[in-house]
Amino acid sequence: MVVEQLWQPVPGGSGTYVVELARALRERGCRVAGLAAAHASSPSATDVGLPPSVQVRGSRLPRTALYESWNRLRLPRAESVLPGADVVHATTWAVPGTRLPLAVTVHDLAFLRSPEHFTRRGTSFFLRCLERTAAEADVVITPSQATADDCVATGIEAGRIEVIPHGVRTLPVTEEQVSALRTEHGLNGEYVLWTGTHEPRKNLLALLRAFSLLATDYPGLHLVLVGPEGWGDDAEERRLVEGLGGRVHVTGRLSDADLAAAYTGARAFCFPSHWEGFGLPVLEAMAYGAPVVTSRGTCMEEVCGDAGLLAHSTSPEEIARQLARAIGPAHDELRAAGLERAASFTWQASAAAHEAVYRALAEGLR
Repeated sequence: MVVEQLWQPVPGGSGTYVVELARALRERGCRVAGLAAAHASSPSATDVGLPPSVQVRGSRLPRTALYESWNRLRLPRAESVLPGADVVHATTWAVPGTRLPLAVTVHDLAFLRSPEHFTRRGTSFFLRCLERTAAEADVVITPSQATADDCVATGIEAGRIEVIPHGVRTLPVTEEQVSALRTEHGLNGEYVLWTGTHEPRKNLLALLRAFSLLATDYPGLHLVLVGPEGWGDDAEERRLVEGLGGRVHVTGRLSDADLAAAYTGARAFCFPSHWEGFGLPVLEAMAYGAPVVTSRGTCMEEVCGDAGLLAHSTSPEEIARQLARAIGPAHDELRAAGLERAASFTWQASAAAHEAVYRALAEGLR
């Protein structure tokens, strides 16, 4: 498995996927080794949350040079860094050169849907990796049918695609933990939660506009934004935050325990992203009992099914109406439905499906 994503400044949902998949595969007894770039010190599994039983080998090249060499020369081959491997799994767009059977996970093709949300350099890199995936991958793994459909639209044969949803893992949360989180961040009332990395496609502006519409009718309601800064600067976002008079709380990145407490204490969770490959925060919110409002016509609708409320990502008015339902009359029903829905997504099931792909590749059946 290529695990270099875990050394990124913001590993994000892809990083969660790598860690949880590796953990669940090892629990199943599957032999797993990690491939990373060169770093100042030797890459260590435990440094980035991988199970200690996952051996990580680093290339001699740093990340940028390694990715460039893979895309231009197909070198170094994965098996030269990890001799004895049977199958290579590129868990993100970092696709190594290899003569072994190759699986590539395509999390999303958002850079094709909304190129304005990406840098020119980033889009160029993604396009090159997509071309290589289409030409070289024996199996393309996607976390949702929506992403699978996008892959087919680019010319990748449906027969090469395996849809394997992510799972979710929750931590135990006490009332004392939720209370401590509220105290630390000055939350003296109910709150709507959002989590993610601040970037244009996450659509925070629409959420802030929607919350502003609710503010008068719900004077005690707060908005909590959790996650790293990311990129993108919007003057209207700042204006809206200032106009809400301290009711918007920007926490930055939280520890896993504090994030679990934030989900548990939320009156509702809102995730109006324009597009995702899976939308892991939606699943996490349901697993902790937070009613969900998310974007219609996206993979998030696929994840929440009938257990969440949907709104067009471009309509703050509709987002506000659905939030009013989620924090009000539909709250208890949505909470119960979300918990039931989330229970059907497990990393154990995801790992079993991945292992079946690996075995088929190793045995020459794919």
